[in-house]
Amino acid sequence: MTGESERRALLLVLDSVGCGYAPDAAAYGDEGANTLGHILERRPQPRLSALESLGLHQALTLARGETPCSLPLVGAVGALTERSAGKDTTTGHWELAGAIIDEAFATFERFPDALVRAIEAEAGVEFIGNRAASGTAILDALGPEHVATGRPILYTSADSVLQIAAHEEVIPIDRLYEICRIARRHCDAWRIGRVIARPFLSDEGDFRRTAHRRDFSLAPPRTVLNALDDAGVSVIGVGKISDIFAGSGITGSHPTKSNAAGMAAIERLWMERRGGLIFANLVDFDMHFGHRRDVEGYARALEEFDRWLGAFLPRVEAGDLVLITADHGNDPTWSGTDHTRERVPVFMLPSAPSLLGVRDTFADVAATLAAHFGLPPWPCGHTLTP
Repeated sequence: MTGESERRALLLVLDSVGCGYAPDAAAYGDEGANTLGHILERRPQPRLSALESLGLHQALTLARGETPCSLPLVGAVGALTERSAGKDTTTGHWELAGAIIDEAFATFERFPDALVRAIEAEAGVEFIGNRAASGTAILDALGPEHVATGRPILYTSADSVLQIAAHEEVIPIDRLYEICRIARRHCDAWRIGRVIARPFLSDEGDFRRTAHRRDFSLAPPRTVLNALDDAGVSVIGVGKISDIFAGSGITGSHPTKSNAAGMAAIERLWMERRGGLIFANLVDFDMHFGHRRDVEGYARALEEFDRWLGAFLPRVEAGDLVLITADHGNDPTWSGTDHTRERVPVFMLPSAPSLLGVRDTFADVAATLAAHFGLPPWPCGHTLTP
């Protein structure tokens, strides 16, 4: 294997930045969804010069099944098609890391009594809620009762998630995390992808979620991250990466509270390290703007990322590998508040300007990472080559 000191890579996931509905989108109620395309239609002049130089418009064209009439200015660009069942964060990230999931994680409108009672008995709590709701609406509806009774709020969404919300001054954060760890153990048998701690505070009667969210994920099958770790290659997670993989294959973690903090961490780690993989997730696109159907906010977040990206790109050297992609869509013009089943762009540097085409699995990313670090070919996916 090539020594880690001679190989450096960045895998950067722009959470929910899809580029056009997938071939099977109708099965998910998402035929016609297009996160990037619809943002550009509604806000036709966002300043995305760095992404455009990498092939933003070519990715949108490829995702439509058409051939672009021009190449990107720099690097290689393609569109990835998800093979796993589902359209959630866990499924998308696991497939990017080389684990294709054939059976979708379970979703609920209301959690079964047997599951809820088991969590309550072990954790010594009694929940309120237990229904599907948006995170802000559930706080408005049940926040006062929670503060008055001390009972944590249990809710879900269209994703495979069990979420537990608590006021930080009513249930301390460490205690909330403990309750969520107990819930995680019980949720394994029900194939629930993530348990999410949702701490919040109040300000003059208004409830607001804090940055102390934490995800407790189902343990993944073996991924390329484990293969890298076994080969002595460091895998440093930025943002919620360690949570998504339940720490499996992650040798170091840098949790962040925002896109800005994530970009700062990436930049610092990239300058400090001469080898290993930095695997980062920027979640604001999804959490703050996609689910809230905020087109303008989503566009501004893309512009902020693009400014950072323009300054970062000159730091990519020959022999490095940079892959920028997404895990699913979350079209802010779409109905409801759920993710959307979409193809996602993939930008690869350094490379001569070229097209990677439409790929049939996110796992091509894992195969490319394995090849870059001199590992044996990954069992699913193919390396990203023009």
